[in-house]
Amino acid sequence: MKAAILVFPGINRERDMARTLKLVSGSTPNMVWHTDHELPAGTDLVVVPGGFSYGDYLRCGAIAARSPIMDAVRAFAAKGGLVLGVCNGFQILCESGLLPGALMRNAQLKFICRDVHLKVERSDTPFTRGYNAGQVIRVPVAHGEGNYIADGETIAKLEGDGRVIFRYASADGMIEPNSNHNGAINAIAGIVNEQGNVLGMMPHPENHVEEAIGRTDGRGLFAGLTEALGRAA
Repeated sequence: MKAAILVFPGINRERDMARTLKLVSGSTPNMVWHTDHELPAGTDLVVVPGGFSYGDYLRCGAIAARSPIMDAVRAFAAKGGLVLGVCNGFQILCESGLLPGALMRNAQLKFICRDVHLKVERSDTPFTRGYNAGQVIRVPVAHGEGNYIADGETIAKLEGDGRVIFRYASADGMIEPNSNHNGAINAIAGIVNEQGNVLGMMPHPENHVEEAIGRTDGRGLFAGLTEALGRAA
């Protein structure tokens, strides 16, 4: 797997992501600076990591979405290349037009940093083939603006097309208000684009991959990606 991790001023999860990708796939990803105009030759996965690009000034992800490298990412995605955006990366993908909707302030107007449970809605995507549909996983969140919103037509299309990939849930997989930590519409934690090759999600699967430091529920996402790209090679 030849991955490229985008690096913007203020991003602070790129090393976590790089360690995870190397640990699971065995390949060292390329770090791509935001002022670059091209992705490394042969890239098959672009990752937009979490953090606070440009200090979250203006709107979360709004400035980063207008960086030169994002034109290359949009072209890459248009050709079917896989793109993963996590936390601030999800915000950047929405601001750049690669995903619909927006991430707003958490419903309780507080920064949330804790483990949450997610229900995996589908297992037939490159991002979720390492899980079973209906499986509940536990991964961390760390955000102040993770409340996913979109207009009614967009939500209906996302739901109708099966593009909601992860939802906030209870430990036993129930979708209920107390488990919807940031107030997102329909407890949405992760969505894909129409082609299914761009995923944005607020939780951080890259932080739960090693038994030595805790749970490994996030590993399935990266193992599944590695397998999917290996089969496509």
